[in-house]
Amino acid sequence: MSTAKLTLGPILFHWDADRKRDFYARIADEAPIDTVYLGEVVCSKRSPFFDRHYPEVIERLERAGKQVVLSTLAEVVLPRERRAITELCAQADYPVEVNNAAGLSAASGRPHRIGPMMNVYNERSMAYLACAGAAHFTLPAELPRSAAEGLARTAADLGAATEVQVFGRASLAVSARCYHARAHRRTKDDCQFVCGEDPDGMPLRTLDGQAMLAINGIQTLSHSYVNLIAELDEMRAMGIDHYRLMPHGVDMVAVATIFADRAAGRTDAAQAAERIEALDIGAPFSNGFWHGIAGHRYWPARLHAASI
Repeated sequence: MSTAKLTLGPILFHWDADRKRDFYARIADEAPIDTVYLGEVVCSKRSPFFDRHYPEVIERLERAGKQVVLSTLAEVVLPRERRAITELCAQADYPVEVNNAAGLSAASGRPHRIGPMMNVYNERSMAYLACAGAAHFTLPAELPRSAAEGLARTAADLGAATEVQVFGRASLAVSARCYHARAHRRTKDDCQFVCGEDPDGMPLRTLDGQAMLAINGIQTLSHSYVNLIAELDEMRAMGIDHYRLMPHGVDMVAVATIFADRAAGRTDAAQAAERIEALDIGAPFSNGFWHGIAGHRYWPARLHAASI
């Protein structure tokens, strides 16, 4: 059985430059992460705030033995955004994760990765993309395990790797409009980067006050945090051995350590679940999508273990 690899997805939120630099320095020095995805995925207007720091961050991560992958935008509506993706895919120094169809032609013919926002839901789509050079697929967070198993089998036949998000808020949708700005009575063009006020997303509540979703600029996220730590063993059995943690304001070094210990067999599922619940992240956990039930629901590790 192949060795499990922990990955860290791109930061989805509009954190300031100092916070991002400190975050990646700590990931480099302390987190048992194998691969780090870098890049602005949600809003191109945020890019200038951190672009100049990438060489420094990449050097720090590589010095610590981390592989760096560059992620593209998930929503492309402007010519400058298309040009930026084309330039990113043209460079040959780092692997690229494509998150929008605008990057497929630019990446075609050379090895690249397909991100979760490309929504690869079936084997024929995967095979088509692999023929164009895709060698690594991160599956959409909403896929149930039955679909993930079939895609992992196809990926193995194609010589490609499969990755699944195992921690963090799930990306549910992106839009050409920015609800984050509208909620503050601003336009998308004059948003004044209000999304920076919500470092883990802006809570969206129902009329009766229940937390329902989180808003991050043009992106809609789940309120709950995906937590598939109890499902790592069955993923490994399916051939899925890349596990993605999404950055949040919680202690991500602690999160990575807990997942690394579980993946290496140093803890069992129940122990790992207790440790991650003790972090008190301020939102509920969910694994419903994986189990084919309502996505916001959580099937506790003890019940999962009892059913095997």
